[in-house]
Amino acid sequence: MSALDDLLALQEHDSAIDRLRHALEALPEHAELAKLDGQAAAVRVKLDDAKSRRDEVLREERRLENEAAAHEAKAKEEESRLYSGSVSAPKELQAMQSDIDQHRRRASSIEDEELAVMERREVLDAEVGELESAIAAMEVSVGRLLAAKAESESVIDGDMAKEVAARDPLLASIPPDLLASYEKTRANSSNGIGVARLVGGVCHGCRLSLAATEVDRIRHLPEGTVDRCDNCGCLLVPS
Repeated sequence: MSALDDLLALQEHDSAIDRLRHALEALPEHAELAKLDGQAAAVRVKLDDAKSRRDEVLREERRLENEAAAHEAKAKEEESRLYSGSVSAPKELQAMQSDIDQHRRRASSIEDEELAVMERREVLDAEVGELESAIAAMEVSVGRLLAAKAESESVIDGDMAKEVAARDPLLASIPPDLLASYEKTRANSSNGIGVARLVGGVCHGCRLSLAATEVDRIRHLPEGTVDRCDNCGCLLVPS
């Protein structure tokens, strides 16, 4: 096999590697994961807001609970004094009973407020639970997508390793100046083509026809000489 044949074979492997790299970048899981990431971020914002509102309501619930408990404790304290026998004056006893009743009425009123606040907190508990469940479901989907992505990447990486293993031995048989020209041309090419065959007047790099006079000139170059396509600039190897 000639150096030009090896160069064409090198191009085949490099094109295959380019396609595999593109396949890695274009795996559908990338877009799906990005979409899920955005959705999860939006749900987490809602979750943080719901938790903040719930915490505020929970603080109010605890405040009312403590306030009701304090009034009940004062009522019991006064009740204990009322029945202790330490106070005997009727007016004082009547005032104590009035205080006890007032504390109990206030405790009852606060407990009613607390019940209303508890209902609000339960609604927020449900909202938080739904949002947490949504995030958990997204995390399951992310795990499934990551597993599918890893499996696809493993297959593509294996194919790429085979192409690299077949490509690298060709480098030694290609003259350094020709290889450098190929690599530079490939780097500047829009389609990754550095060398292509000229078949029937058509460049197989860009699939465009060359002028007949140009084709004739290239075909009469000394054996082993390469020229460039006037259309795409890739190295041409006459068939």
